[in-house]
Amino acid sequence: MNNQQHDLAQSLLSSACEIAEQAGDLINSIYQQGDYQSEWKSDSTPVTSADYAAHHFLLEQLEKLTPDIPVLSEEHAAIPLEKRAHWSRYWLVDPLDGTQEFVSGSGDFATELALVENNQPVLGVVYGPVVGKRYSAVKGHGASLRFQGKELPIHSSHYATAPERIRVATSRVQNPALLQAILSGDFRYHLQPLGSASLKSCLVAEGLADCYIRIGPTGEWDTGAPQIILQEAGGDLFDLQLQALSYNQRESLENPNFISLGDASLPWHEILKRNH
Repeated sequence: MNNQQHDLAQSLLSSACEIAEQAGDLINSIYQQGDYQSEWKSDSTPVTSADYAAHHFLLEQLEKLTPDIPVLSEEHAAIPLEKRAHWSRYWLVDPLDGTQEFVSGSGDFATELALVENNQPVLGVVYGPVVGKRYSAVKGHGASLRFQGKELPIHSSHYATAPERIRVATSRVQNPALLQAILSGDFRYHLQPLGSASLKSCLVAEGLADCYIRIGPTGEWDTGAPQIILQEAGGDLFDLQLQALSYNQRESLENPNFISLGDASLPWHEILKRNH
């Protein structure tokens, strides 16, 4: 990222945080009132009127903030690669990450947005309105957490030696057998169930989990903001072969299964059986 790009991302961070918080608070007000409609998408995942309300709010606010930067949102993703391929910079947005958690009433949902430069996230914000946490990062400036009125830098865990148990953040609905098929039996694990995918990745960035393994469909909007937050906290996000994810380089915006990890010095090639 050159100096001009660097300055732009940094200059947009404060506004991006404010917009994400406003969108999350809008979702939370709908959540608290319980007055929303839901339906099923073609991929058998739920979408609600709260998703759409947050989408329209984010689209409006980001277009005001940066009229020359296009927005790619989960709720408006049917943009062909032929058009997207010309974007050197764009906003990547998930208005409501964790819609199933929203519907189930767990409160584990978040709003996330990322600024992508030359196919890599360089700014990210993840805001969980019910848990009251806002994570943010800009490339080269570290990652931070705002919680209970305080903003503090965050760092993923770094061990002098391997931990006795590897703390694995996982979905509440994840089939444990799928994890067992991927995780080597040579290590001990402690599973930490949670909702939103982005909040689980940020749990790793905060140092409260060692990894988050996602098995199942996600989109690029699910990983853009968490990836830069993880990287700036000292961790990273890869597919299960420990290869980098791509952004805006394929017709499909679907991600492979992935892992958010906090300490790159741990023997992940041995921990993940699929890499043997």
